[in-house]
Amino acid sequence: MADERLIVALDYHRMEDVKHLVGLLGDSVAYYKVGMELFYSVGGEVVRWLRAQGKHVFLDLKLHDIPNTVAGGLCSLMHLGADILNVHASGGYTMMHTAAQKLHAEAKAAGMPCPKLIAITVLTSMGQDDWQKLGQAAPIADTVVRFARLAQQAGLDGVVASPREAEMIRKACGADFLIVTPGVRPAGSSLDDQNRVATPAAALQNGATHLVIGRPIRAAADPRQAALTILKEMETVK
Repeated sequence: MADERLIVALDYHRMEDVKHLVGLLGDSVAYYKVGMELFYSVGGEVVRWLRAQGKHVFLDLKLHDIPNTVAGGLCSLMHLGADILNVHASGGYTMMHTAAQKLHAEAKAAGMPCPKLIAITVLTSMGQDDWQKLGQAAPIADTVVRFARLAQQAGLDGVVASPREAEMIRKACGADFLIVTPGVRPAGSSLDDQNRVATPAAALQNGATHLVIGRPIRAAADPRQAALTILKEMETVK
């Protein structure tokens, strides 16, 4: 059975590319991330198709708006069948709390399992220089932990955060809190547009529950072998 801690990012804009990669990876990968590029191009079709293949889906649309708008958007997205949805923690406690409450109520009314709801803390592409240009005086790590605590208090299931902050979040939020980590790069891989990164094993050791990995698998000469190599490294951390 594929290790569901690995989520492969489908950063494409065509269904044919999605179907090609999923076909190549076969039963080695059970979980996929659908982000803005793909969803804005093909819409809910991709989520429904992945679910029909027996795959799990993290629908990474990073909602951020007034509370009722975000809650309504999440309730609409829930019916596509994604396993994880997300919002921006910077939207605040009221936005997150309203979203969580209404999502659970909608799922109950529809007789559906409620997807996990997680919050973006600080994007892993954000470095200290850009952070300071936003007028932020506190270190990024301190803000990430504060956002994680706030998300937990608001009733969310976890956060998206850099693997470098995973250990601090785990200590602050306990064992059952989801920590989904992009910015994971196998040793020797290009960092691309990521700043705060770690290897798969290090991210899991730091407390991550799920690893989002895209380019190191998609751009490999043999994507299936690249995924299997990452999975082998992940198996060393239980």
